[in-house]
Amino acid sequence: MTTPLTAAAPLRPFTVAVPDEDIRDLRARLGRTRWPDPETVTDWSQGVRTEHARTLVDHWLHHHDWRRLEASLNRHPQFLTEVDGLDIHFVHVRSPHPDALPLLLTHGWPGSVIDFLPMIAPLTDPVAHGGRAEDAFHVVIPSLPGSGFSGKPTGTGWDVGRTAAAWTALMHRLGYARWAAHGGDWGSVVTTTLAATHAAGLLGIHLNTPYAFPEHIPESLSPAEQHAVDTLAQYAGVLGGSNHLQGTKPQTPGFALADSPVGQAAWIYEKYQSKTDNAGLAEDAIPLDTILDNISLSWFTNTAASSARIYWENRAATMAGPELTLPVAVTIFPKDIPLLPRSWIADKYPDLIHYAVAERGGHFAALEQPGHLVDEIRVGLRSLRGAVATGS
Repeated sequence: MTTPLTAAAPLRPFTVAVPDEDIRDLRARLGRTRWPDPETVTDWSQGVRTEHARTLVDHWLHHHDWRRLEASLNRHPQFLTEVDGLDIHFVHVRSPHPDALPLLLTHGWPGSVIDFLPMIAPLTDPVAHGGRAEDAFHVVIPSLPGSGFSGKPTGTGWDVGRTAAAWTALMHRLGYARWAAHGGDWGSVVTTTLAATHAAGLLGIHLNTPYAFPEHIPESLSPAEQHAVDTLAQYAGVLGGSNHLQGTKPQTPGFALADSPVGQAAWIYEKYQSKTDNAGLAEDAIPLDTILDNISLSWFTNTAASSARIYWENRAATMAGPELTLPVAVTIFPKDIPLLPRSWIADKYPDLIHYAVAERGGHFAALEQPGHLVDEIRVGLRSLRGAVATGS
C-alpha cells in the first residue's frame, strides 16, 4: 500500500560516476605498494597472509573492472534525500506487480548496497525468476550513514536508534504505509531496532543474524547453547580485532586505510575470510570481483573511518538484543559466528513466524547465498501480506 510522495521531501536522482583520475590514482598507488614482511606462521592467526594479499591486489590492479560495477549500480534507480540533516543514498526498485510488499534491506559492515544487487530482480519480479507474483516486493536499499554514497556525519549520535528512525522516515517519504524489513550483521541490529521501536507501518522482519542471547547465560547448557557461547567467545576474541579497534578508536586505523588501498583491501578481506563458509579462502564463498567491488567502493568514497564509527556509536550494545513482539522470521546460516540455538531465538521472538537453517553459508548471507536468502525472505514474510492487502 502506498501514498503519494510529498513535495516537502525531495528525492534527488543519483548516478555513480567515479572520475577517471580517481581510478588512475588507485592503480598508481597499488603499483607502488610497500609490502610488510611476511607473517611468521603458516596460517591466518596473525591476519591476512602476504601471499593471498598479493594475489588479491594483483587482481585488483590488473583485472578488476570498477566500471562494470558502476554500470550494475546505475541500472537501478538511485536517489539521495536528506533525513535528519544527513544525505541518505538508497536504491529503490518498484515491482511490476502492484500488490507487492514494500521491503527495506539494510546491509552491515563491511558491506554496502552492493551486497543486495543480485537479489533485486528475483525479489521485485519473482515470476521472471521461478517465483510467484504474490511473492513480489518493492525494494528499498539504503546506504548506512557514513557508508557508500550516504553522507558522513560530522557529529556524534548516529547510533542504530537514530538510523532506524531515519529508515522509518525514508519509508514514509516513499509513500509506503505498510512494509517489512530484512537485515544481517549491523543491518540486523538496525532491523531489530525497527521492530523493537514498532516503527510506523512496519509489519514484521526477517533476520539472518539474530541478536538473541539471554541476558544471563545459564549455568547448564545444551550442546547447541554451548556452541553459541563458544562461537561468541571466538567472535569477541580472535576474530574481534577490527571490531574492537573500530569500537574504541575508529579514527586511528582510518588514517592508514584512507591513504593505502592495500591496507583498505586487507582490512576488509580479513573479515570475509574469517566469517564465510569457505574451503580455505574467502573467494571460495564470495566471488573475488565482488569482494573487490566492496573494497573499491570503500576506497573511492573514502569511508573507512566514517563507516567504522557505527561500532563506536554503538559500543555499549550487547549481543542480548531486545524481546520483539512484532512478527519475526529467522534464517540461520550454519557457518555464521556467533551461531544461536533456536531455543534462545524463540525466547526473544515470541511471534516467530518462520525459522529455518540453510544447508550452506556464513555471516555474509546476501553475498554467499543470495538465491537461498531470496527464497527465505519470500517464505518468511509471506504471512504478512494479508495486512498490506487489508491496510491493517
